[in-house]
Amino acid sequence: MKTIKINNMRSILQSLAAMSLILVMIASVQPTQAGNKDRSGQAGAAELLINPWARSTGWGSAGTACTIGLEGMYTNIAGTAFTTGTELIFSYTDWLKGTGINIMAFGLSQKLGEDKGVLSIGIMNMSFGEVEITTTNLPEGGIGKFKPSYLNINIGYAKAFSNSIYGGLNLKIISESIADASAQGLALDAGIQYVTGERENIKFGVALKNVGPQMRFKGDGLTFRGIIPSHGNDNDQFTVSHRSQNYELPATLRIGAAYDFLMGEMHRLTVAGNFTSNSFVKDQITVGLEYSLKYYLQLRAAYTYQDGIFGATVEDRGTVFTGPSAGFTVSVPFNKEKNTGIAIDYSYNATDPFQGNHAVGLKFNF
Repeated sequence: MKTIKINNMRSILQSLAAMSLILVMIASVQPTQAGNKDRSGQAGAAELLINPWARSTGWGSAGTACTIGLEGMYTNIAGTAFTTGTELIFSYTDWLKGTGINIMAFGLSQKLGEDKGVLSIGIMNMSFGEVEITTTNLPEGGIGKFKPSYLNINIGYAKAFSNSIYGGLNLKIISESIADASAQGLALDAGIQYVTGERENIKFGVALKNVGPQMRFKGDGLTFRGIIPSHGNDNDQFTVSHRSQNYELPATLRIGAAYDFLMGEMHRLTVAGNFTSNSFVKDQITVGLEYSLKYYLQLRAAYTYQDGIFGATVEDRGTVFTGPSAGFTVSVPFNKEKNTGIAIDYSYNATDPFQGNHAVGLKFNF
């Protein structure tokens, strides 16, 4: 009887700790600024808002409460705590098909041992193809080309604090570069997932993302040779450097919930909802469904709503995305008890204009 009381008290304290952390994370974001379109021009590093993983984009990144494994590096870093061994993912996204923009992503997560947590590393590279170099004297180009690129490196750590509470932190190293200027920065993500219910089928999650200092571009592209009179000599030339304006990171707060309808040993239907509070662009609400046939097949779809989403033009919607997304996963298990195997993921996000986003991923569990 005494042991039961101690366990009950421990569960209550863990639940209170989880709720306290959720409240602190919510309070850390200034709600008066969230989704303020008048501030959208003050933000940069917009690639931090792009999910590079094929599986979770299939249902609009709605899995803040229930994404498990390496893909949690985007939706909620706490989800990586569910890694049971070694997980490896390669992903390719044809971003806004027809623009020539593509995203390559690679990730690795490793369980460090019993009660020691999970370490994860993710790399995302966004390529824009070749761009013509132009000058004021040669506005049509013809003097060469350059390749802009965005590179994000993620280093995450997550841990199971109990049978119900999972939390994690993710450090991001951000690099943006063009031909003759670049910017570097750091950002931090924090997340928590809470699992409850008799069959652990009720889930809640909160993730605070992209919190960090301002960034600024530097480089030769911001310099020029000019004549500055000095000591009566009008012919002295100096290299003058312009100071570019600092820009802020697109901080977001994601709050999600999910419920699993478990139908025997073979079937599962998950309903997930997610609210995303953005610091600089419109807030979003996503509702997603995922059906799973044991280990072998998952089908998912979602709809993301934001103010003006039913508008006919990008100007009306405030985004090229029109709301729907869908995807599937086909898995081949090697060892069901050890949760090892290989999986192929595909997702599609509808856009107007362009021909949508198409993402393909390959996942290995060892």
